[in-house]
Amino acid sequence: MNVPAAARTPVKPAVRLKRETVRYLWAYLFILPQLVFFIVFTIYPIVMSYVYAFFDWSGFGPLSNFVRFENFARLLKDEMFWNAFGNSLVFIAAKIVILMPTTLLMALVLNQVFFKGKVFYRTMYFLPVVATTSIVGIIMRFIFGNDQALVNEALKALGLISEPIPWLGQSGTAMGVLIVVGSWKFFGMMMVYWLAGLQSLPGDVYEAAKVDGANYLQTFRSITLPLLVPVGVVILLLTVVNSMNVFDLVKTLTDGGPYFATETVDLYIYNYAFSTSGFPQIGYASAAGIVFGLTIFAITALLGWLGKRTGDSRKSRAAKQSAGGM
Repeated sequence: MNVPAAARTPVKPAVRLKRETVRYLWAYLFILPQLVFFIVFTIYPIVMSYVYAFFDWSGFGPLSNFVRFENFARLLKDEMFWNAFGNSLVFIAAKIVILMPTTLLMALVLNQVFFKGKVFYRTMYFLPVVATTSIVGIIMRFIFGNDQALVNEALKALGLISEPIPWLGQSGTAMGVLIVVGSWKFFGMMMVYWLAGLQSLPGDVYEAAKVDGANYLQTFRSITLPLLVPVGVVILLLTVVNSMNVFDLVKTLTDGGPYFATETVDLYIYNYAFSTSGFPQIGYASAAGIVFGLTIFAITALLGWLGKRTGDSRKSRAAKQSAGGM
């Protein structure tokens, strides 16, 4: 039997407060394990890396040899660090040049209403994203890694080459393979970002353009691209951040070779922090990690500022157009 609302007993404020308190306590209780792991394995190592950077410390024994900024001075004079830094920049720039236009083009194709099998193709392109990067690197090493590798055998069968190509044994081809594999791995994620941006665009603008007689290319140049600029800046930011954290792919695919031609900054840090040829240099590796982290922060802040300026200018233009039409 339904009790009329007027006949229900009102809940006292004290009882309501107690219920809310219990609810919040349960919520924090469930969050607590994740919070503890986050503090222990993320916050604490980050804080301590700033401490270790000012010590000559191998990871064993107490922190006693305080060297001030010597680790940073040594780092900035190390040619191998700048080699790794340059390799990271080449990898980032190449991924941006390859992925930004190709993923946008594929998103435009898959966003068409008449295109059949869109869900299937979206899934196929996204599968490399969910694959473990280290496993991808190991598999690609077998595909490109020796004279009898799959790529060489296929090219010889097609008559395109007469001698096997040492894909991972030459600096130019090794970096090329790394860029291609890294781009393939991240292709589906960027495509999904572009699709999300395309599907968020207002449909009435396209209807108005269609009524005015604009064709597809005119609509794309004058409407789609300008509206996608803020989304593109965000995608660019995500691509840069993703490309700067490529340790697992480099470690399993090339291990920085040949002759450090594909060594990136994160692999450089790893080699000093967990060196097997001598004592680890945790202090020096921490200094390199701080410089690398500050670089990522600076690039992220710059792209974030660019995205904000782009969004503000877009809103300003829209407001002026709205005011002019009134």
